[in-house]
Amino acid sequence: MGYAPKATQREDRYMVKVDEYAHYHGKGYLIVRGLIEKQDVERLQKWEDDLYYGHMLVPGLDPLDTANPTPEQLANRIAGNRIHMLHRKDHTAEWGLLHPRVLDVAEALVGPDVIALQSMVFFNPPGRGGQGWHQDSFYIRTFPDTLVGAWIALDVVDEENGCLWVASGSHAEPIYPPFTQEALANGSMHAHGAFADLFLNSTASNSNDDVNELTKVAAKYGNPVPGIMHPGDVLFFHSHLLHRSFPNKTADRFRRSYVCHYSNARSWIPWNHGEPFEGDAANEHHILARGATHLPYAKPVFGTPVDLNQDPYSL
Repeated sequence: MGYAPKATQREDRYMVKVDEYAHYHGKGYLIVRGLIEKQDVERLQKWEDDLYYGHMLVPGLDPLDTANPTPEQLANRIAGNRIHMLHRKDHTAEWGLLHPRVLDVAEALVGPDVIALQSMVFFNPPGRGGQGWHQDSFYIRTFPDTLVGAWIALDVVDEENGCLWVASGSHAEPIYPPFTQEALANGSMHAHGAFADLFLNSTASNSNDDVNELTKVAAKYGNPVPGIMHPGDVLFFHSHLLHRSFPNKTADRFRRSYVCHYSNARSWIPWNHGEPFEGDAANEHHILARGATHLPYAKPVFGTPVDLNQDPYSL
């Protein structure tokens, strides 16, 4: 008999609709409205505020040297207005990464076995932020390629304060590979020499559209779609989807978000956010969040509950 795990049922479980699954795989993205409940949104909002205003110590982040910092001092304290991989250092970050309702959707889209790879805190205060066109599998590679992003809105997000923009349908594109041979040596997403016109990409994420070579690729898909969202909405996006953001143009509104990445737990993952790892893959450093896997994996550092199955073929 084959292994066929059954999703655990909870009272608050989000049941993904077939049309939502089809939209994600057809368009490359899916916005689930109100996925994160109010009290959980408030916990993440307070946590991000505590991080930003220096009310809690963050490993690797310089403490504030004044009791009354200016907005400029606060913004300059955090490089790029974001902090990576806090789930390895902070309980709330791990809890947010392993939020069961986010995993409910990830399980339906790329599961049933889900491994949690990355967390990113974004602040984007007035006048800050913005990132040019890019594809996430350009940076985080999984084999098979099963990466999915989850963009959790913690503020009202619109065109004025720097919402995410997506080129709907562009997930059908291959990954335009890194320019350097060193990067290519870490594993190409596609067969070398298989494409006649797949250019090496040296400008991903560049916010200057005249420089970013992916701008012309995104243009093939018509007008980009703005991710207009409210706190608790979550935008799931395919790892090949071309997406971008613009700087926050408002005078008094933040664009806080918590962005996480997952993949099927049976994918081989030669990525550890620049940290060294032994062997050819770093799976043992990433948290198994749903299901089971025959590959190594990490457990939650802070004891956040996860829903795992016992797979007879992993023994």
